[in-house]
Amino acid sequence: MSEPLLQDGRPERRPKLADRVVAELRQQLIAGALAPGQKLPTESRLTQTYGVSRTVVREAIAALAADGLVEPRQGAGVFVVEQPASAFSLISAEVGNKISHALNVLEVRMGIEIESAGLAAQRRNSAQEARIYEAYAEFDRQLAARLATGKSDFAIHRAIAAATNNPFYVEVLDALGSRTIPCDVASPWGTESVLTVEYQVGLQREHWKIIKAISAGDGQAARDAMRAHLTASQQRYRERLAGFDPATIASAARPRRS
Repeated sequence: MSEPLLQDGRPERRPKLADRVVAELRQQLIAGALAPGQKLPTESRLTQTYGVSRTVVREAIAALAADGLVEPRQGAGVFVVEQPASAFSLISAEVGNKISHALNVLEVRMGIEIESAGLAAQRRNSAQEARIYEAYAEFDRQLAARLATGKSDFAIHRAIAAATNNPFYVEVLDALGSRTIPCDVASPWGTESVLTVEYQVGLQREHWKIIKAISAGDGQAARDAMRAHLTASQQRYRERLAGFDPATIASAARPRRS
């Protein structure tokens, strides 16, 4: 049987077996079925429970450990960490790799980062402003070297959040991690097909408008520039979700009824 096709004709990628195991274990963490300090079932038990190989189980455990949710202990087993990642981390890790979820994350970012840009314009100190410019310059260096710019893109947004002098803005971005920059190739929703030099130069122009407004202490201009930047990302993902059908894009853009 051939793989199902997306609307643009590309084969739809099926979730890896390890991703399924990770998702189910994360769900148990969210539900409290696996408590802090509790030992996970043995590797052989997990293979039986999920009907997968030991290699798949090991890959899933490695992913959970990388997220700071479990801790392998030599000769003792794998344990849920005593102070697991925040609820933000658990929820953001749970949303999977659907493009529609990328739109949900961008919607959350709209509610957070527009205001953080305005507050950064009003509250930043000279050291924080310098870090924003340093992150911007690093993006330029990576772009000139034809390297992936996702990390420096995230660094720009994180430096702006830090300049609000409200640590919760930074915590939310850190919790979202690679999902904060959907166009990054490391993101589950990576749009490597659009990561042309011209595209990334356009991102830098948008970043510059935000940074210029913050540097000028113009909170409203900073909010407007951040809104324009994130709205462009939303539109790009609506186009991907709709298979570039203009009628469907317009439908996706309409507010959803509660």
